[in-house]
Amino acid sequence: MQEELEVIMKIPIYQVDAFTSKLFCGNPAAVCPLKQWLDMELMQNIAAENNLSETAFFVSKGDHFELKWFTPKVEINLCGHATLASSHVIFNHLGHKGDTIEFQTLSGKLVASRERDLISLNFPAYHAAPTEMPDGLFESLKKEPQQVFKARDFLALFGDEDDILTMDPDFEKMKHVDSHGIIVTAPGKKCDFVSRFFAPGLGINEDPVTGSAHSMLIPFWAERLKKKSLHAIQLSQRRGELFCEHLGERVKMSGRAVTFFTGEILL
Repeated sequence: MQEELEVIMKIPIYQVDAFTSKLFCGNPAAVCPLKQWLDMELMQNIAAENNLSETAFFVSKGDHFELKWFTPKVEINLCGHATLASSHVIFNHLGHKGDTIEFQTLSGKLVASRERDLISLNFPAYHAAPTEMPDGLFESLKKEPQQVFKARDFLALFGDEDDILTMDPDFEKMKHVDSHGIIVTAPGKKCDFVSRFFAPGLGINEDPVTGSAHSMLIPFWAERLKKKSLHAIQLSQRRGELFCEHLGERVKMSGRAVTFFTGEILL
């Protein structure tokens, strides 16, 4: 009878659906609370094994938490839904006292606050500037946008929600577009704006709900619609809902989250 491998370490893991109040909707993220940092390669291997768009790891440092995010392929510098999922775990599973959490990240200080049944994230604002269409974007989207903008990601503006809903990108061609990610967006029919987010170069063909993309979308639509408070829907198959506010050099995005499972990683 084969002996079981010796377990050296047990790491708690939570899977949380973020920016939704319903299981199997929103964006699933894995969240791993740590007592101390693991080797970077090991965290990347855990993220690859989870095979979700992001796995978040955090370590408590007294009055704040250090937070990191990994796709199945790389560490990234900003992730909204995994921050919301981490906040949900800290508030609801780890007995955090108070209604505010401070994270230190590769994007600096991020603050999450609990407001009734919503968790609000305060993120940096990315201001998009008009740009030329990059090579391969039209061919990969199979639709021509009205205009293209650029901040961290490319943002392709379309005229109607149906343009976004029916889009069927060629992800192999999109891998060759020189960009962290591609945002497509249009005015919404029952909300202020809709979007989708593609990042095949990071191992994520389509991200179900993307908080970091809204760091760019919120200032963009606030200026176009001449309003600070915005309601957004991300039109992935799982869909997600965000309540947004433009704060100048910062943005506020709020949403709900629900726990799918809790468990342990055995190493």
